[in-house]
Amino acid sequence: MPLFLRETNTSDATDLAACRQMLSNGSKSFFAASFFLPKVIRDPAAALYAFCRVADDAIDERRDRQAALAELRERLDRVYRGRPRELAPDRAFAATVERFGVPRALPEALLEGFEWDADGRDYETIEGVFDYSARVAAAVGAMMTVIMGVRDPHVLARACDLGTAMQLTNICRDVGEDARNGRVYLPKAWLREEGLDVEAWLAKPTYNEAVGAVTKRVLDMAETIYQRAESGIAKLPVACRPGIYAARLLYAEIGREVARNGYDSVTTRAVVAPGRKVTLLSRAVAATPFPGRRCADPALPENQFLVSAAAAKAGPARSRAAVLQSDPGASQRLSERLTERQTPQSVGEKVVWVLDLFVTLDERQRTASLG
Repeated sequence: MPLFLRETNTSDATDLAACRQMLSNGSKSFFAASFFLPKVIRDPAAALYAFCRVADDAIDERRDRQAALAELRERLDRVYRGRPRELAPDRAFAATVERFGVPRALPEALLEGFEWDADGRDYETIEGVFDYSARVAAAVGAMMTVIMGVRDPHVLARACDLGTAMQLTNICRDVGEDARNGRVYLPKAWLREEGLDVEAWLAKPTYNEAVGAVTKRVLDMAETIYQRAESGIAKLPVACRPGIYAARLLYAEIGREVARNGYDSVTTRAVVAPGRKVTLLSRAVAATPFPGRRCADPALPENQFLVSAAAAKAGPARSRAAVLQSDPGASQRLSERLTERQTPQSVGEKVVWVLDLFVTLDERQRTASLG
């Protein structure tokens, strides 16, 4: 049986369960959107997220960040040698790498982004922010696209667009939190253009019109890039589109919440209400025909190296068409896997279930903050 149609064994299932648990404790928006992906994609996506989350936490939680980075690179090397550490995220990610032929340059770019964080790198220009976003977000978008079996350069360019836009949204949501940690990811040149003394502001971060103006400018740019990304989502496998479109809508809504707060993400943190999230999820699964005007623009220059790496790699995902031609039954089996639905069954039931999920996660988060 082709590797990408192989059934999951008990050990793999245990590792994936651990990865899904990490996902549920991380990004609520991504966790919810993932339930609108077919299981054959949702499981490797959880493995990818879990490894990325482990890497991020390793950098954040270790005082010696350079030592943490060296350890992560050793773990990545073991993943690509097929000898991962005896840890659930490593084993699950190694299986995903083998199964889908994920180019090593993509997770290496992610680790480089974490290294830039560890070094305290500044970003003077929006192009510098794009460089950073390419590594910590667009690389993940490229990996997700490879997992979905798509290596067309134009689709990969739009996937990287989506990752970049999401990271710009994150930056704008976290201005205050980052500043209190001594970091600013908004373009410093833009802040100075607005008359802000960046170093003095970092010493005592407060909201002001200069910060608000730059936050708006970055969010406006993010919205333009979200629009570019939609044409790529429309080229993904049909069963994958609702989940990715849901993630696009949920993240963009965070930016709209920042705007509703007067672009003040220093004294308040933008939160999308569960009811609004469910409305957006409903919109994602009901999108027929799928939105998104044609965009033939090349990849952002900062993302081109990711597109080249993902498009050039020949692996199991690329051989799918040949496999399906040589094995008539494989097409039906793949179709069944890609359209597989877990309980709850209907779209309506899924939306209600996700609403309950958001409420549960919100309650868990509030309990943890009070503990």
